[in-house]
Amino acid sequence: MKIALAHSDADIARCFAVMAQLRPHLVEGEFVARVRRMQAEGFQLAFLEEAGAVCAVAGYRYYDKLFSGRNLYVDDLVTDVARRSRGHGAALLAWLTQEARRHGCVQLELDSGVQRFEAHRFYFRERMHVSAYHFVVDLKT
Repeated sequence: MKIALAHSDADIARCFAVMAQLRPHLVEGEFVARVRRMQAEGFQLAFLEEAGAVCAVAGYRYYDKLFSGRNLYVDDLVTDVARRSRGHGAALLAWLTQEARRHGCVQLELDSGVQRFEAHRFYFRERMHVSAYHFVVDLKT
C-alpha cells in the first residue's frame, strides 16, 4: 500500500472512479478542474493505491476555529466498494491522523451523512465520536 497526494492532473483523474462512489453527482469531465479550484483554496486530495489501483481516496483541508484551534477537516473519505474490509480506509484515516499531528492540529474532524450507517460503524471502530449536530440551510431553493 502506498498513500500519496494527487498533485498531477493524471493522479487527480485516477481518483475520480472511487470518489464518485461517495459523490455520484460529480461529472468526470469536470473533476480535475474542480479539484484544482479547490486546491487553490487549500484542499488536498490523497489516495491509497495498491498494485497500481486506487483503492481509497480522501479530500481534506486545514483550518483554525476559535472553538478548538487548528483542525484537519476531512471533506471526503471513501474506499472502493470492491475493495472494502481490507484495511484501506483504516490505513488512510491513520495517515490523515498522522498528517494532522504533523501540521500541529488539535483535532481531526469529519461529517458523515445520517444515512451512512456502515461508515458510522467504521468511524466508531476507529475511536471517533459524535461531538455535535451539523445544521444546513439549502440556499438553492
